[in-house]
Amino acid sequence: MKTKYYYSELPEGYEEVYSIDAKNKKTITIFNLIAIFIMIAVIVPVIIYAHNYFDETENLFEMLLPIILVLPSMFAYIVLHELTHGLFYKIFTHEKLTFGMTLTVAYCGVPNLYVKKWPMFITQIAPFVIFNFIFGIPLFLIKSYMFIILFGFLFAMHVSGCIGDIIGALLIIFKFKGKDYLINDTGPKQTYYKKISE
Repeated sequence: MKTKYYYSELPEGYEEVYSIDAKNKKTITIFNLIAIFIMIAVIVPVIIYAHNYFDETENLFEMLLPIILVLPSMFAYIVLHELTHGLFYKIFTHEKLTFGMTLTVAYCGVPNLYVKKWPMFITQIAPFVIFNFIFGIPLFLIKSYMFIILFGFLFAMHVSGCIGDIIGALLIIFKFKGKDYLINDTGPKQTYYKKISE
């Protein structure tokens, strides 16, 4: 079946030309190295900025609350990130979604569909854009040292955790410039297909 945004079967004339597999050891290593670099690049300026609001008179509760919130906030972010992918997949496909989590990746996919290039781009990049605002804006509105550190950490975790999404979006923009591309997203693995012949 063909719709405006996807095919339920790979059409004739398409061949696999590229894939990104988040369960592949080499891919995991590369993604983790990039993520560590991004975490450091983001969190160091935030810590420097937060020192402008360091207040020795803050009580113990004000100091400990952000630390207590770190783990629940991280888990909530991971879930919301994947639900954001799911929301946009639902908007474009109205089909059943697959969610999951392994030791190396949390994911949302539509494994039985071959999604057209631009709906896939929007779905991939949506969490990056949305959570940039959610975590970024409070950094400049909050005046509490520890809460700036908390949001800075979440922002750094968010950006570094979007590596796969960002790479996928950049591939669509720069590598796969033609119209005749479809992407199958199982969650951990995205496979790119190009139309080779009619």
